[in-house]
Amino acid sequence: MLRPDSGEVLIEGKQVKSDTDPVKLQIGLVPQDMALYDHLSARDNLTFFAALYSLAGAKARQAIDDALTLVGLSDRAGDKVQTFSGGMKRRLNLAAALLHDPQILLLDEPTVGVDPQSRNAIFDNLEVLKKRGKTLIYTTHYMEEAERLCDRIVIIDHGRVVANDTLQELHKLLPITNVIAVELDHADGFKPEQMLSLPEVKSAELTQSTLRVGVHDLSRGAPGVLRWLSENGHPYHHVSSEQPNLETVFLTLTGRSLRDA
Repeated sequence: MLRPDSGEVLIEGKQVKSDTDPVKLQIGLVPQDMALYDHLSARDNLTFFAALYSLAGAKARQAIDDALTLVGLSDRAGDKVQTFSGGMKRRLNLAAALLHDPQILLLDEPTVGVDPQSRNAIFDNLEVLKKRGKTLIYTTHYMEEAERLCDRIVIIDHGRVVANDTLQELHKLLPITNVIAVELDHADGFKPEQMLSLPEVKSAELTQSTLRVGVHDLSRGAPGVLRWLSENGHPYHHVSSEQPNLETVFLTLTGRSLRDA
């Protein structure tokens, strides 16, 4: 409906040229706003959307049955959508986008406002589709969703791409990519700032008896930290490592100040 300012869309190397371009049949859309008719049943909703994809008869019935089975709504197929919970509507919204068996699925915050059980069910559905070889383009503000689902993550801030890589590579953009947590036997008088002179150590702090040391490379940093503790008379009884989550990466790249857009 809008003329693009610049750029082009390519699917399998072919440019999408118009609204009626057949290549667009490879795309399915799950919008953020519900695209459902409350006064119709789940099956009638899907029958309507199937017709928009020129599906009818036995082919449409099979596609509808398959979609309802995938999202776990077969037993509610005859019920009106107005009786559904928010999570059930979200799942039916996903089913509508799958009727024509698209190769590429665009999902715009498909889990907004749903309960944890429905959110997990939607993710189970998406992981099934991923295993089938579907391409999922997923927009979300929930960092844990991107961590769980995505092979590649694009971080956009005020319309500008600030990062585009795998989760593992995004972590490397941080000054501290791993934290070594050490439970000291005796923490009295211990001064964590002494460790800042060690190679690879970027930060060190002590909370009660837990020493947390930030390093960039765990394989090089951990041996030196543990050796230093032993050689300087600081026995310990437990060691673990943690990696910053995607939220830390996002805030590092975009800033921590509150924004309204």
